[in-house]
Amino acid sequence: MQSHHLTRRTSMRKGRRIGRGGKRGTYSGRGIKGLGARAGGKMRPEERDIIKKIPKLRGYRFVAFRVKPVVVNFDTVAKHFKDGEVVSPASLLERGLVRRVNGRTPVVKILGRGEAKKTIIFKDVQFSKRASAHVTQEKK
Repeated sequence: MQSHHLTRRTSMRKGRRIGRGGKRGTYSGRGIKGLGARAGGKMRPEERDIIKKIPKLRGYRFVAFRVKPVVVNFDTVAKHFKDGEVVSPASLLERGLVRRVNGRTPVVKILGRGEAKKTIIFKDVQFSKRASAHVTQEKK
């Protein structure tokens, strides 16, 4: 036997370099196309996006997350309460006229629709201009 008759048991040819990393070949667990298949393809941190969405630098005394009051009309209050009863956010919550906001008793604002025929006592509520006129009329 001469040297040119000798052959290797394994070929010299190297396997295809596909996907790099992993032992799966072809896509190497990266799937086909898309962000995850690309080199350096990572998702953006969520916290950064949340911070970017928050309004900033909107002038003096700007309140980014002002709590909006839950509105109830004067005639609705008059319908559900008797003379001399106290109207407060808690009592409105009991009667089902307002709902909890994020598990808390809401800030309530009384609007001026309707007539002031009853004497009702208000506690810890805000008033619109028209509703406050009704309340002052009641006191007279």
